[in-house]
Amino acid sequence: MAGAPAKFKVLLTEGAEQDLEAIHNYISEFDCVANANYVLDELMEVVESLSIFPERGNYPKELVSLGIKEYRQAFFKSYRVIYRATGSQIIIHLIADGHRDMQSVLARRLLGA
Repeated sequence: MAGAPAKFKVLLTEGAEQDLEAIHNYISEFDCVANANYVLDELMEVVESLSIFPERGNYPKELVSLGIKEYRQAFFKSYRVIYRATGSQIIIHLIADGHRDMQSVLARRLLGA
């Protein structure tokens, strides 16, 4: 189809999959399963939407301050989906509640610090 947007393949790292599971488990335990399912569904919509519009995300300020502009982020409420585009793939590296200490979470997960 002429003019159709390019479609990127979206992959979740093992860490990102564990993030989703942890978020679901936390909400299930401290709120309810229905809300946990809702948040999980919305996060997966954000993830899937990156296959069409990966450049829509902005750069995480914690990484920009270090001069790193290879990662972007997309949001659902306070949750941040941190990803990187490589060729025709979008790799999701981290999904976390933005209320956390994101500087240390990003350093640990993305920079190996």
